[in-house]
Amino acid sequence: MPTSPTILAPTILALGGAHIDRRGQVSGTYVPAASNPGMMREDVGGVVFNALRSVVKRGVSASLISVRGGDAAADTVASAIDNAGITDLSVVFLDRTTPSYTALIDAEGELIVGLADMALYDLAFPKQIRRSKVREAIAAADAILCDANLPTSALERLVALAGGRPVFAIAVSPAKVVRLTPLLDRLSLLFMNRREAAALVGAEMSGKTLVDALRHVGLQAGVVTAGSAPALGYDDTGVFELDPPAPRRVADVTGAGDALTGATVAALLRGLPLRAALREGVAAAMLAIESPEAVPSFTSANFAQALALVPEAREVA
Repeated sequence: MPTSPTILAPTILALGGAHIDRRGQVSGTYVPAASNPGMMREDVGGVVFNALRSVVKRGVSASLISVRGGDAAADTVASAIDNAGITDLSVVFLDRTTPSYTALIDAEGELIVGLADMALYDLAFPKQIRRSKVREAIAAADAILCDANLPTSALERLVALAGGRPVFAIAVSPAKVVRLTPLLDRLSLLFMNRREAAALVGAEMSGKTLVDALRHVGLQAGVVTAGSAPALGYDDTGVFELDPPAPRRVADVTGAGDALTGATVAALLRGLPLRAALREGVAAAMLAIESPEAVPSFTSANFAQALALVPEAREVA
């Protein structure tokens, strides 16, 4: 009896943040400049790492290049990468502290403030991107995923080494997204929120006006999220919006954008067009909001149920 041919999963190489992620949630009404009762939890996060975990959950093989220190936190990060089924190609600096991000959220799960201690990324990535190990990893991948935790010099080198492979990027924050400005025209897709998009184009805009402005600065395809408001997407086939369904419960909004990115990228690598891929991303974001974990655990059935709640994209004139 003939055997069925082996179907290889698409592969992606990610470069960017993988660090300690602390989330403190206020129990009652948040009072500025005062002691607020609440709970603190610590996990391993990072924009690109969180997104990559969602990529893997949707059937893509993944490798990660990040940098970390020589402290106990580094061991925690390494274990999390391994447990996620991701090949760890990261570099350790024994005399440095592992980067971290601390978020304070209110009782409804909305972000109050975030503190990013990530100087090691700026220091280390420009040199690491030139290593032969990085070039070999890029050559073995079908696509690249990066975030703006990398400084511009490292991002430019990465895109130059990509050799025509799709490069998906994540804005990270309004302050960091501008690092991507010199290479916007070479990105396959950029994921951002409204504030990050405004930082790129210099003003608050929406809909077709925003897309026109993003195209003017060189970005030919993008996804702009806006919390519970419609997600805006565009590529060479046009402009569209997707209405996120109301979550069945709200646990923590942290990580929703990363989940959206990961599931969307995984769908694109399976060959879906952006409109269909972003529906999967919106479904993953809803599952993240409903979960206290930054990267939600779900089965194929859970995901299918969430996807069924996401409406089809509608065109924007």
